[in-house]
Amino acid sequence: MTDQSEQRLTMRQLFAFFIPLGLSASLVTISHVIINSTLARSPDPEIIIASYAIGLSMLGVIEKPAILLRQTCSALVRDRISFKAMTNVAVCLLIGMFAAGLVISYTVVGKLLFRYLFGAEDTMLEAIIHVYRVLMFVSIFSGIRCLYHGILISNMRTKWLTVGMVVRLVAMYAVSLYFIHTNRVTSGQVGAIIFLVGMVIEAAVSVLEGRKLARSLPLKKEGHEVERTGHIFGFYRPLLFSSLIAVVIGPAINAMLGKTSDIQLSIASFAIAGSLTQLVQSFFMYMHQIVLNFYRKDAALALRFALLCGFVPTILLGVLGYTPVGPWFMEHVMGVNQRLMEASLHALRVFMLMTLLYPWLDFCNGLLMLRGQTKVMMFSQAANVTVTLATLLVCVAAAPGWNGMIGALAQSLGIAGELSVVLYVLRSTSTGIERRASSSI
Repeated sequence: MTDQSEQRLTMRQLFAFFIPLGLSASLVTISHVIINSTLARSPDPEIIIASYAIGLSMLGVIEKPAILLRQTCSALVRDRISFKAMTNVAVCLLIGMFAAGLVISYTVVGKLLFRYLFGAEDTMLEAIIHVYRVLMFVSIFSGIRCLYHGILISNMRTKWLTVGMVVRLVAMYAVSLYFIHTNRVTSGQVGAIIFLVGMVIEAAVSVLEGRKLARSLPLKKEGHEVERTGHIFGFYRPLLFSSLIAVVIGPAINAMLGKTSDIQLSIASFAIAGSLTQLVQSFFMYMHQIVLNFYRKDAALALRFALLCGFVPTILLGVLGYTPVGPWFMEHVMGVNQRLMEASLHALRVFMLMTLLYPWLDFCNGLLMLRGQTKVMMFSQAANVTVTLATLLVCVAAAPGWNGMIGALAQSLGIAGELSVVLYVLRSTSTGIERRASSSI
């Protein structure tokens, strides 16, 4: 039985909650488009974009655990006691990330990782290290903003995520114009500086609003059992382990693209196509929050919302990949040359498979988090990595001339493998509420 407030839940409420989240995620991707567009105007865009892309891949490895603070905080923090426990976990995590960044940036470990894990050429190592010395600070501010994002999301203040991103984009675009008009786009470090400026500003907005909201929470919410860091770690640890498994994917793709027919073109085209794919897909990357916040109130409505929105990313990517819109955008907005544009378009078309599957994977992962089955994500991520690596090995051996398309295909099939495992577990352990929701669609 649902109470009267739950019966009044409408599709309009879901959109009011979801649209600001989607806008903030889309704006994140636009920030990467700004950076790649800036670097594309350099004298040697393929090498510079490649150096920035490899540094960004390392950032993804180090930053991923911090991103999980958003889901963990939104799912577990309901009072000041649970927020204090969450903050303790976040501080420990950020200290560890900063220490890892120092080791990578200022010891031989960084060069070894970039050379053997990411497949970077020796001539690019110094440029990549300089990029990462800036990006390491991005991960710290990213973790801070994700902690307070969780508070904002769980309290339905999602508009502040959009506000923070708008301010971030304005600042990034201004810095980008400065580098372009002063002819200082000479290395991948320019992209890292633009990224850092934006992240610092977004984190500041999140902290200012999130702290006010955290102080307004009750000291102890009745019936809420999360009180100690151990409670937080019980939920967070499986997410962390699954993310550590998943970090293999980025380095593996870059390393295998280093064995294709044209290394620099492969990495650069994959980066361009990936940024556009994220631009299209990112709006729908918070589907798990619909599950966490509304599924128990009205499961059928949440499923209808997913069906309404789930196919939109593929349609939009198809427009970019198969109509003049894509080439026009790459040439006039991103400043990509003809050779790089053609390779990027080929990779973009392959990415359509991933955009078709990802919204459903995110929705199903939300169900796992809602049911406390986060341990399943370790197995599903392992399936993703296995399928991705197998696809990379086969394609590089059989068709090295596919260049950036190899990375796009491997990443897409990896998502398919991950979704298969999650669907199997959900189907075999489905609850009564989920069966009733499915039958009502």
